Formats: sequence, C-alpha cells, structure tokens
Amino acid sequence: MSQPDRLPSHLVDHDVAQGATQPSSGPAVRYELKPARRPDGRVAEGLYAAWITLDNPAQYNSYTTEMAKEVVLSFRRASNARDVVAVVFTGAGDRAFCTGGNTKEYAEYYAGRPAEYAAYMRLFNDMVSAILLCDKPVICRVNGMRVGGGQEIGMACDFSVASDLANFGQAGPRHGSAPVGGSTDFLPLYVGVERAMFSVTLCQPWSAYRALNYGLITEAVPVLTVDDEVIPNPLVVSDRWLERGRVVYGDFKTGAEAAAGKDLLKRGVTDLRPLDAAVERLVSSLLMTFPGCVEKTVSEIRKHKLAHWDANKESNRAWLALNMLSEANAGFRAFNEGPKDDREADFVLLRQRIAKGEAWSDELIEAILPKGRGDRAGK
Repeated sequence: MSQPDRLPSHLVDHDVAQGATQPSSGPAVRYELKPARRPDGRVAEGLYAAWITLDNPAQYNSYTTEMAKEVVLSFRRASNARDVVAVVFTGAGDRAFCTGGNTKEYAEYYAGRPAEYAAYMRLFNDMVSAILLCDKPVICRVNGMRVGGGQEIGMACDFSVASDLANFGQAGPRHGSAPVGGSTDFLPLYVGVERAMFSVTLCQPWSAYRALNYGLITEAVPVLTVDDEVIPNPLVVSDRWLERGRVVYGDFKTGAEAAAGKDLLKRGVTDLRPLDAAVERLVSSLLMTFPGCVEKTVSEIRKHKLAHWDANKESNRAWLALNMLSEANAGFRAFNEGPKDDREADFVLLRQRIAKGEAWSDELIEAILPKGRGDRAGK
C-alpha cells in the first residue's frame, strides 16, 4: 500500500503521535522525574513525582498546538509509570503557570478557519481529559498567572498550590471567546454559581488569597523576599478584616496602599523555593497512603467534574470552532495586532452595528480592531 502524501506545509498537523519528539528549542513541554521524599525529608528510593512543565515563558506559558500534544503524551506517560506517586503540572519561570492557548497562533492560523480550530479543540479536549483520567493524583503548581485556558487545565487538576503572587481568571468574553473549555463546567463546583458567573463573564482577576478564600485552591504560599524577609503579596489584603460589613480578605489594594505595595514588589525578589517546599510536602503526604485507595478516591471525586465535562465538551468544541468565523476572529486578531496597551476590540461599535442588523463580515471585523480606533476617535 502506498504511503499518503505528506501534509501540505501550510497546514498544521493535529496528529498526537507526531508530538512524541520534542523540538530542540522554542515552546515545549518538559517531563522530569524528581525523587519523592518521606515526611522527614529522606528520599524514598525508586519513587518519584513526575513534573510536567509548560516551557514557553516568553509567551506566559501559553500552549501551542504542538505543546497540547506533548501534554497529552506526558500525562499518559505519568499515568502508566509504576514508580510515580503524583504528577506536578506547572509552568516555567515565575510569571505564569499558563495563560491559555497561544493567541499568536490563534490569530495568525486559526482565525476564520473553523474546521482547523475544531481539530485543534479536539487536542485541547484530549488535554483536559488526559488530566482528569490520569491514574495518579495531579497537583497544579501555580507559579504565576492562571488565566483563560490555563485556568481550565488548572481546575482539571486535583490540587492547586499557588504562589501568592499568582492571579486567577478568565479572558474569553473580552477577547472573542467563551470559557467553555472547562471553566463553565468546573468553576461552579469550586466556588458556586454566582461567583463563577461573575468571574467568567466580567473577566476580573482573583488574587491567590481570594482564590483560597473561595475554595478554588489548596494553599497560597508567600514567595516575595524583601530585606531578607518573606512577606505576603503586598498588592493584596492578606489579613481578614471588614469594610462596611463585607470581608475584603483577598481583595487587591487600591489608592495609596496599592502604590506602596508596588514599591515593595519592585524592591523584592521572587523566590519560588517556599512554593516548591509546599508542593513537596503534599507529595510526601500522598506517598504515605495506599496507592490503590488513593487512585479510587481521586477517580470518584473527579466524577463530579467529568459529569459536566463529558456532557458538554463536544457541543462546546463545535461552538468554539464556528465562533472562529466571527467574534473569535476579531478578538484574537485584536489581541495579536493591537498595541500593548490596547488589545481589545471596539465593543461599543460592534454592539451598535449589530443592533442595526449588520451581518458579520471582513469589513466589520476590520472596523472594530484597535488599529482603527485612533481614526474613529478623531471623527
């Protein structure tokens, strides 16, 4: 039988098997075994934590198509490893765990191409499912921002241990998408329907302390050192106190307090060793359990997520693909093409034109991109 022709160079390969060989440079996913330790610190010989690291710090560890394949393969590898106690899923550097899909790739390849994006979303769905079906407990080590699709793959994990400089949230409705890759399924289970609604529609970030207060994460760990002292995130109210009858623990500071916090942040040095120590303590705790009982317990708890995920993932995949013809096309292009301080579409103009019955078109998309905002302002 003759071999099929190679994929044309202008098309992206969505075959997971081709992801088995990692690129030598550029965005990638690293798989590493680190020794598991007993609670007293001694190494448990022959037992490990499998660290799966999104390695694209220049783009806030956003995942490319190739990286999505590698995440799937890495979780399958860890799931099957007899000597792995737990999986630690994290990102490179100290600025982001993950900010979701790579918006440059979205804007330059997938925008306007629903069939291609549907193939990509099959990989994304497989990535979330690979986390939810891993036979080992999965710890999300949140070393920085966990936003958009990063929030979704993070919530698929079983535990989240975060730097207290991290923040959490969604970006979809402000950038042309909807958080239906897991957030609309998982977030209400963590924080309740109304808090979830607020987060996913308005896209306002939560601090690590707010996430801890709401039950979204397991632990928030101070990682900022100022004058040889480790201090809590100076931009956030880390103590519990009331203002006009409401708890403001976890709120971002404002005014003079925020300015003073920024000065402290500039003076400080981020040291993630306390975060790593907290992750290691959790791995040690998991080590001291019956593995089969933990596997069964984890799989039962995950059923609450899987019930929603399995019911919705295919219809959401289809919607996201079709949305690449309209709002996603505009939103991802706006983020990719706009200047650093202006990366959103003109929401008001879009709503005005749609209210008049205008259909989506290339002309409408061009009209609402940031590049035309200066000209419109002068009219």
